[in-house]
Amino acid sequence: MDYTEINSKTIDEWIKEGWEWGIPITHEDFLNAKNGNWNMLLTPTKPVPKDWYPDLKRKQVLGLASGGGQQMPIFAALGAVCTLMDYSQKQIDSDLLIAEKENYNINAVKADMTKEFPFSDESFDIIFHPVSNCYIEDVMHVWNECYRVLKNGGILMAGLDNGINFLFDEGEKEIKYKLPFNPLKDEYLLKKLMQNNDGIQFSHTAEEQIREQLKAGFKLIDIYEDTNGYGLLHQYNIPTFWATLSKKIIN
Repeated sequence: MDYTEINSKTIDEWIKEGWEWGIPITHEDFLNAKNGNWNMLLTPTKPVPKDWYPDLKRKQVLGLASGGGQQMPIFAALGAVCTLMDYSQKQIDSDLLIAEKENYNINAVKADMTKEFPFSDESFDIIFHPVSNCYIEDVMHVWNECYRVLKNGGILMAGLDNGINFLFDEGEKEIKYKLPFNPLKDEYLLKKLMQNNDGIQFSHTAEEQIREQLKAGFKLIDIYEDTNGYGLLHQYNIPTFWATLSKKIIN
């Protein structure tokens, strides 16, 4: 079984257990979004700045690894044409359920983002990509595919783990692991993650998460930091995530 299939099944299990990123928005949240009261997250706590969003009416939006019924319903409420690509069937099911309840259309595709995206070149105006690169080994492939399927002038909003979380034990009180954290190259890490039902996760560097966006052809427009939202690192206000706004510009 490929490691991405293991992660897909693991996330399905997390959702059954009440994973916070798999709980859909409510009907009231949907109505509030229609009335202009909304925000969305790329990282755990800090909402994406409103000035990152263009006018969303009729914009083609790809929610990349963005299932769970949290972001795509809001994009739909704001008039966007939504496509979801996720590798967790449970996450997809949540979005389909909300779409049926709120009477909007969504194109939901189960696909592995480590493979070629199942979309034509220049299909989307916006890609919304919450933190999920920690579940894949090769980030450059994702940036290349994002660049390919975005229209010229299209934007990529991405939530990114900066790797710090992977250094620590579960209590965040002791530095226990070396970077890079790659269980495909360390049998001990792989065994520990599987025992804890943590999925197969990877740390990534700034070079992978940001510089490789630039190498793919994107122009970095804006960036901010965020914390875990809980735990010792959060108490000390240590940033563990970045969010980036990048644009595809073909001269």
